[in-house]
Amino acid sequence: MLKDKVNELFESQVIDWELAGRNYGQLGKVMTRSFGFDGFEIIVQFNPERMRSSAAKVDAKSIADRPCFLCSQNRPPEQRGVTFGGRMTVLVNPFPIFTRHLTITSESHTGQRILDSFSDMLRLAGALPDYVIFYNGPQCGASAPDHLHFQAGNRGFLPIEKDFHGSNLSWKIYEKNGIEIRQWKKYLRTLLTFKGNDPEALSSNFRSVYDNFVSIQPGIQEPMLNILAYRESGSWIIHFFPRKIHRPSQYFAEGREKILISPAAVDLGGVLITPREEDFTKISASDITDIFSQVCLDEHDLTGLLNGLK
Repeated sequence: MLKDKVNELFESQVIDWELAGRNYGQLGKVMTRSFGFDGFEIIVQFNPERMRSSAAKVDAKSIADRPCFLCSQNRPPEQRGVTFGGRMTVLVNPFPIFTRHLTITSESHTGQRILDSFSDMLRLAGALPDYVIFYNGPQCGASAPDHLHFQAGNRGFLPIEKDFHGSNLSWKIYEKNGIEIRQWKKYLRTLLTFKGNDPEALSSNFRSVYDNFVSIQPGIQEPMLNILAYRESGSWIIHFFPRKIHRPSQYFAEGREKILISPAAVDLGGVLITPREEDFTKISASDITDIFSQVCLDEHDLTGLLNGLK
């Protein structure tokens, strides 16, 4: 089974690959802070090893000027992987946020796009039930927007997993053919959650929402989104975060006003990553509220994604 092969891979990589072993060993020293909001919490993590991801240059020129670090010929010789479905390779991420952090990369060098790979995401969630699978769009946190990939982290780490069961945080807006869609309220982040046990029906409903999103954000390579997916009690749970910008104004500010945070799926799942200690120390609840309000789609626009479903 894939999960057994991945467990064996992880155990061997932290022993045989010095970089991975050192960085996973240092996770125990990572500092966190917790901010309580109305019925949920946001965790802030100080993780300096994530600087290369948070500060990644993802403009077309920068991408063209560097070799793709996800292509097999450019990966470190110590990094080994496990093949999945003949199309993807599961790798240990050497710069972890989670105690078990994976990168699942396409065998071919093709762009970061979710529409034709959403079914792969569902299959991964089914094959790795101890993990949350996550997708960062090419303009929403993916540090390799030129190469299709997912990431995965161990279950129980992201607050949204627990928050999903909070009856006062989301409500059902659609149910048909075993598929349920829920909308969240007063959660700082605008999102939809799909739940169901039929992968074809889930994919069909996702495509409908995706197509509506294209009409709201035309003319870009992919509508701005992040996705978290996992299996729970026989059903897939998919948290879909529609976005409006890549990085908040604090990212580009100077001096005291600067907070180097580039929100992606993990951050939207409730764990904000700060690679600079000064940002970890000074960030406030009002900063968190403002950052999320800048990057997430407005609730008014969210209703447009649901046309044809209700």
